Amino acid sequence: MCDRKQPEGRRFVSCCAWILVSKGVQDMTVMPADAATVMLLRACPDDGIKDIEVLMVCRNRKSSFVPGYYVFPGGIVEPEDCEADMERFVSGMDGTSASRMMGDMRHPENALGAWVAGIRETFEEVGILLAARKDGSPVSIKTDDDRRRFCEYRRKLISHQMKFTEFLAAEHLVLPLDRLHYFSHWITPEPLPLRYDVRFFVTEAPSDQMAEHDDVELTGHVWIRPAEALKQYERGMLDMVLPQIITLQDIRQFKTVAAVIEAAPKRQVCATLTRIEKIGGKEVEVMPDGKGFESRPPVYVWPDKDE
Repeated sequence: MCDRKQPEGRRFVSCCAWILVSKGVQDMTVMPADAATVMLLRACPDDGIKDIEVLMVCRNRKSSFVPGYYVFPGGIVEPEDCEADMERFVSGMDGTSASRMMGDMRHPENALGAWVAGIRETFEEVGILLAARKDGSPVSIKTDDDRRRFCEYRRKLISHQMKFTEFLAAEHLVLPLDRLHYFSHWITPEPLPLRYDVRFFVTEAPSDQMAEHDDVELTGHVWIRPAEALKQYERGMLDMVLPQIITLQDIRQFKTVAAVIEAAPKRQVCATLTRIEKIGGKEVEVMPDGKGFESRPPVYVWPDKDE
């Protein structure tokens, strides 16, 4: 989910694979980095099943962050996402509206960047671009020429050879931020040294674009029904972190994409900050309401201070 740009080299362990801890710093309180993740939804392609599917991506097993776990596309909000000039490239929302919706951000003036980061990271990670032409028509990536051109843009963005605004200007694109619907808000628990303040968005996936994971940070992707993903998790077939588990529980009741999107603005989005407790000799991630979730492998281990 976040962050492909974190430095390597620490020894990490995991709590529900939600966050990773390095030795000897468990008592530090770290300010969480702003991040965004996007749930891309589509109708089940099987006409005989009335349900939705969500895109989940598998992180590389060699990664130092949630290796082998399934998450939604996303990542850290970068400074560029929050630049004042970015408003020239967006539609459907402005900085004032975004700040009003995310008034709990440490820097509300950067709220618009969460929407931008969600779109940028989705394109970088899975090649799906939630953008529109100046006339409002959605971007289509159907022809071989389109695929080659946008693949090159994607490569340059990932390698930092091009800024996102430069890409948008070159293609005369705008980001229709009103297509991303604010759904939930999760904060990594203290006292972990890598912490994220993650905004979850939901949107309908473009029907004429195909997901293609980057084969570096991500080694796979799957379109899956929320109920099936949860079933596979319980059977130990598909590892997920707690925010994904709870979010899938929230959307599995809906049978159409439109129903999810219609429900999103009605949700009261409050920050969910879990805590870690040792119960019965096991590390348990506890929700604000007291419900506990035992960790799945890799198991969270508190570093030994005396090591």
